[in-house]
Amino acid sequence: MAEPMTELSTRLIKSSNIIYMDKHGLSFDFAPQDVAVQEEARRLGARVAPLAAEADASSRIHEGVREALRDSGLAGLMVPAAYGGRTDAVDPLAVCLVREALMPASSHLDSLFALQGIGSYAITVAGTEEQRRRWLPRVAQLDSLAALALTEENAGSDLKAVATTVTEKDGRLVLNGRKTFISNAGAADFYVTLAREEDGLTLVLVPADAPGLTVTPSPELLAPHVLGDIEFDSVEVDSGARLGPAGGAMKLVLGTLTVFRVSVAGAALGLADGALGEAARHAARREQFGRPLARIGPVAQLLADAWTDVEMVRLLTYQAADAARRDPAAALTRSSMAKVAATEAACRVVDRCVQVMGRWGLVQGSPIERYYRQARPMRVYEGASEVLKLGLARELCGV
Repeated sequence: MAEPMTELSTRLIKSSNIIYMDKHGLSFDFAPQDVAVQEEARRLGARVAPLAAEADASSRIHEGVREALRDSGLAGLMVPAAYGGRTDAVDPLAVCLVREALMPASSHLDSLFALQGIGSYAITVAGTEEQRRRWLPRVAQLDSLAALALTEENAGSDLKAVATTVTEKDGRLVLNGRKTFISNAGAADFYVTLAREEDGLTLVLVPADAPGLTVTPSPELLAPHVLGDIEFDSVEVDSGARLGPAGGAMKLVLGTLTVFRVSVAGAALGLADGALGEAARHAARREQFGRPLARIGPVAQLLADAWTDVEMVRLLTYQAADAARRDPAAALTRSSMAKVAATEAACRVVDRCVQVMGRWGLVQGSPIERYYRQARPMRVYEGASEVLKLGLARELCGV
């Protein structure tokens, strides 16, 4: 039985671009460098796959996965070439394609890759030259892990409710407060931290070894994740640790979202595609009532609906990522659409695929069982579906 048709394998050359086309005619133009990075990511995913069950069950950094990502050089996509990265600027389409390839191999690998950009992007766009030269080459080489500390007990989707404070005293910035459910907490080498400064919000670059900064584990999630709560007890950093102007944090946070939100759609697409591949292979090989499952009507319907979801999401995700490459700020609405569509579809697809596989879809530690647990949190982080839909409705109606 051939691999599922979601594998984009047939290549046609057209001017300077490569068109990926499956045997049913779906195509999308990629430049040669996009194809190359996609293939690199697939090779990395294949290398890490034997470690995935162990890594994805861990709430600590898996050093084998970290080493594989470091060796690949793909973390360099998160840093401009001037500071040791691979492209002149962070490329949302390249990041999206990589996450699509990494997520079905290992959610731990995908998270480790993504957080290098999410945690460092504010340094790229608003850091001083000294900050960029100190941190960005280390981010690109995976010598330093990055983290973005936004969320608090009473500030999730509503970041304006942040209560962590930063005050300036004698040329120093002093932070007090608590951040919760912070990805990479306890493993990161620095935290780009959102804090209230007088009447506005400011981003501050805080090294992980700053005196007064402590990390405790967050509650375990249904899909294990490197996660922790951070306490700032009169943590002092130099006044030059601000990223951008005092009170200018929301512009930088929004800037991070404009570049990286669509990559969540890429990861969700990869997860859904991986689940569909598992279910399609099972349905082709497993026989019941004298025929393959794929030829039993209700099962066929589940597979067809799942495949349709995957390909709809693929088109919207690639379109949004391409738009974000050209103008991230102008593409935020479409990136939000892609994030909502892809994460919601991933949950539908994985649920159908578990149903297709029956008891084999329930085996703990199997790829499909991991996909099932990993899909659900994606509808919550980096913009819960309901919050993003509210913004989309306002944009549509102009209110």
